[in-house]
Amino acid sequence: QVQLVESGGELVQAGDSLRLSCAASGRSFSFYNMGWFRQAPGKEREFVAAIAWIGGGTYYADSVKGRFTISRDNPKNTVYLQMNGLRPEDTAVYYCAADRSIGVFSNPPYAVDHWGKGTLVTVSS
Repeated sequence: QVQLVESGGELVQAGDSLRLSCAASGRSFSFYNMGWFRQAPGKEREFVAAIAWIGGGTYYADSVKGRFTISRDNPKNTVYLQMNGLRPEDTAVYYCAADRSIGVFSNPPYAVDHWGKGTLVTVSS
């Protein structure tokens, strides 16, 4: 079992950078693929980024590629999302996710096993 707690969301201006953190509890963190999804008001939850536990391969949605970077620190049981060049359309609640299968980090995110409660990122223009 994995429990996830996100932090780092706040109100920023367009063009700013922000780093989200997700602290995981559980002894098997290093064996989980980790990722981020987001949900804007009135929209479906969508995939943002993922990092595999085998090999550390990373995957990104086209909308954030080149601006966001996902990373993980297994000894600290933490995954990060570095967000640069933020845009108003990045405004959303960002959710941390964990799953044994990398394939679930896509749209729609119905098969993901573990979710955090989310952290709000608001980007003003």
